[in-house]
Amino acid sequence: MDRFATLQVFEAVMESGSFSAAARRLNLGQPAVSKAIAQLEESLHVRLFLRNTHGLVPTEAARAFHEHAQLALQHLEDADHAARGENAALTGVLRVSAPVTFSCMQVIPRLPRFLDRHPGLRVEMLQDDRQIDLLEAGVDLALRIGALEDSSMTARRLASSERVLVASRAYVQTHGKPDEPADLAAHAVLSYGHDGLVREWIARQGERTERLSVNGPLHVTAVEGLRAAVLAGIGIGVTSRWVAQPELASGEVVELLPGWSFGSVSLWAVFPSGRMPSAKARAFADFVEALMRPDKADALTAPAAVRSPDGAPG
Repeated sequence: MDRFATLQVFEAVMESGSFSAAARRLNLGQPAVSKAIAQLEESLHVRLFLRNTHGLVPTEAARAFHEHAQLALQHLEDADHAARGENAALTGVLRVSAPVTFSCMQVIPRLPRFLDRHPGLRVEMLQDDRQIDLLEAGVDLALRIGALEDSSMTARRLASSERVLVASRAYVQTHGKPDEPADLAAHAVLSYGHDGLVREWIARQGERTERLSVNGPLHVTAVEGLRAAVLAGIGIGVTSRWVAQPELASGEVVELLPGWSFGSVSLWAVFPSGRMPSAKARAFADFVEALMRPDKADALTAPAAVRSPDGAPG
């Protein structure tokens, strides 16, 4: 096994946490993976992995080697892609972290277009509404909506969506519509967030600004929960137009106070700190941007700039 292949095996073991999982990912036999790690340890004169009751544990030497091995593999991948041209198909594994509802509604149904373009690429999508540690999870790219918690991360804004006030048609038929933001005090309002704190909505119309306390009958910690609660007629919620669009189009959900603005949210592509995004990660970010912004229809082939967030996402 050559040095490049050995590095790929090492990275697979680091990311998956076991020889057997790495073997499955690489379509190799487990003895081949064990042998590659043993040969690498022998050439480096260090122990890379220890075993305990929880499985494989990387040593400090492995963690230090991992950081540099990732960079080496990334540079080799980019060099290979550059030699074959920007339109060449990508190969290998791309690990993407994405919010559950957004990925199910907006990305996965249209993912065949990306996979058809890159038949040698396997996408592993970690669906989680939490902002996980990208390096620890071995993620190449995270799709995140809203404010970024860590301003030091390398990120790129892909698109933005206005937030809309919505309720089910059944709720409106029973409880009526608010004519002004102040009327929401007489309605069941739904709150969403990763903590249980009472939140407020800020509504703007021209120079007018209304701050509305949100302390209704239900608080949820996932967007899918908010969507389900609105569809069930439990109350009124604020969400991005991305999430509400299918039901708004069908008429099952009604937009309320359309003359008022409830702000907007941004969609970000976030990359692990300390290294340049890989060709695979950049291509996937371009693909998602093209999905969410029709004016970026050529984003699958045009290179896009990567920058650090300015701390004021949408």
